[in-house]
Amino acid sequence: MKLFHKPKKSLGQNFLIDKNIIKKIVKIVELNKNKNVMEIGGGYGNLTLEISKLELDSLHVVEKDKNLSFILKDKFEHNKHIKIINDDFLNFYKKNITKKKITIIGNLPYNLSTKILSSLILLEKWPPWYDKLVFMFQKEVADRIIATNKKKEFGRLAILSNWRLKVTKHFDISNNCFLPKPKVDSTLLSFEPKEKNTFYLKNPKNLEIITRILFSNRRKMINKSFKKLFKNSTAVAQSLNLNLKLRPEELSNETFYEIAQIYENLIN
Repeated sequence: MKLFHKPKKSLGQNFLIDKNIIKKIVKIVELNKNKNVMEIGGGYGNLTLEISKLELDSLHVVEKDKNLSFILKDKFEHNKHIKIINDDFLNFYKKNITKKKITIIGNLPYNLSTKILSSLILLEKWPPWYDKLVFMFQKEVADRIIATNKKKEFGRLAILSNWRLKVTKHFDISNNCFLPKPKVDSTLLSFEPKEKNTFYLKNPKNLEIITRILFSNRRKMINKSFKKLFKNSTAVAQSLNLNLKLRPEELSNETFYEIAQIYENLIN
């Protein structure tokens, strides 16, 4: 493959080049039967090209790198359904681009993947403006997202992701499928918003506060961290039937959501 752009390490640029993997990913997008798709980080347009073969109303490609956005505009200038946007997705996602639901797909930069996912989970308006996320993560990060309690990978990312989203693991992707070749393998996950969330929070960031404080001493009992959250920590624990001698990774997702709800009610 002839390169017209030197990948930038600072932007976490590792481009997917394996055609078989690309086709497998696009099939997952196609199953959603959505006519509007957004791709985060178009790169050289390998995935973009395959997505464009679907019957789409629109395909927005958000590419932060100016040089790559020029390459993409040149490559797809004759396709009226594709719009190349030279912007940082973390800025762009706040803009109201369409009233229609969008499927978002992306080979996320390793250094920004959790920030991008978190920003899409913590939207104030819910259900959100997207109907499905199909993302590639560093395998280690994906393992943390799908981890269940009592596992060593379980932590803040799993709690946050499973609060508002149904998470599905599809397959692992070898580092040989990328250019330049990263040091680690990747994993493809998809996320579907839960239309009705049992654990409603007025301010989603309260869940972040809860998890940050409770996991600040991961290997210790939660009793001291709980006191930082609640003056009447013993009474709150009793209302939840919660043993304060447990470690944070021993609590279920639902327990964290219940704690966040109580915390929010007490501070308001």
